[in-house]
Amino acid sequence: MTQLETFGAGSSGAARGDDAQETHWLSIVGLGEDGLDGLSPLARALIGQAEFVFGGARHLDLAGAAVVGEARAWPSPFERGVDEVLALRGRKVCVLASGDPFLHGVGAVLARHVSAHEMRTLPAPSAFSLAAARLGWPLADIACLTVHGRSLDLVRAHLHPGRRLLVLTSDGAGPGEIAALLAATGFGGSTLHVLEALGGPRERVRAATAEAFDLGEVDPLNLVGIEVEAGKGARIIPRAPGLPDAYFENDGQLTKRAIRAVTLSALAPRRGELLWDIGAGSGSIGIEWMLADPSLRAIAIEERPERAARVRRNAAALGVPGLEVIEGAAPAALEGLPPPDAIFVGGGAGDRGVLEAALIALRCGGRLVVNSVTLETEALLIAEHAVRGGDLMRLAVSRAEPVGGLTGWRAAMPVMQWSWVKP
Repeated sequence: MTQLETFGAGSSGAARGDDAQETHWLSIVGLGEDGLDGLSPLARALIGQAEFVFGGARHLDLAGAAVVGEARAWPSPFERGVDEVLALRGRKVCVLASGDPFLHGVGAVLARHVSAHEMRTLPAPSAFSLAAARLGWPLADIACLTVHGRSLDLVRAHLHPGRRLLVLTSDGAGPGEIAALLAATGFGGSTLHVLEALGGPRERVRAATAEAFDLGEVDPLNLVGIEVEAGKGARIIPRAPGLPDAYFENDGQLTKRAIRAVTLSALAPRRGELLWDIGAGSGSIGIEWMLADPSLRAIAIEERPERAARVRRNAAALGVPGLEVIEGAAPAALEGLPPPDAIFVGGGAGDRGVLEAALIALRCGGRLVVNSVTLETEALLIAEHAVRGGDLMRLAVSRAEPVGGLTGWRAAMPVMQWSWVKP
């Protein structure tokens, strides 16, 4: 099967007849910096046959000679463009995109509203594919990230010695900002490859270390290849649960390392799930939940403003700036939040209505984990366990500390943990 026949197929992957292809009112065509020269005859035809052609100013300029219908610049805010496309359902519409429209692109957005049998997509090589080809890096072994319109802190969790990253930036300032982040966090020896305007006449590839980054006049269309090198004192974020306590800024309200590892195990994160962290304190549980997989989301609910601010700082410093923080007291602060797949209650479980609200909000099959260090909350958890079942554990951790001139065990406060799966 040829590439063009493949992209003319339905969502099942089987070839479709001409009658089925007539249902394609929407075409999405990926463009490279080489413009029309890089397009197949079918891609050119889809642009030329469209009554309406949507794209950014750069896309419309690159495809200008092939556009016969009405050219419409993609409006701002972005959602308005989606609405305009959907309003033309049934007409011949073509949307122009950069590279692969389904890799951090408009195709993925439109697919939320348009079924696969209504559209035909012809992607061009993505910026990641072109960068890997230029650098000779196996794409399957590289972490491909985008900080386009997002926080640079997303890079932090991927800074492991010997790793290679490809990072799509927002503008010409992006590479220098990434270099400054790496230099400030102990990764100044890392090599940065700045790849600009790939695939077109303005293409350029340059390199510098993060600590000596001096590349100027960077094209706004760029991505950065990073060969990670960790120096002394670099903060390397492990993949296993139970980060060192020192990684979290805290005022003492912190689920300690050993207990945190057991708690994450009981919460059992699965791809795409949402966690509520009620009484977040320093945010450690929500942060480590999100570090387990990029698809995971978390909402931290914290009553005290200074602690909520601390949660945000910790989330940014540990590479999960997308952690949502709600300032307010449960259960009132839980109203209107999307239903969770898992809930952790680290503080306030004994407050009126908190546990009841958590039990009601949790999705069927979801996991609830509650930790307690007080006798009053322990009594509540024992009662809930007697009625609902689940697992009840008492965790006690001791650490070796100096005792005079010798060494002995010093016990931390024991923690009772109730974990329960909603039927």
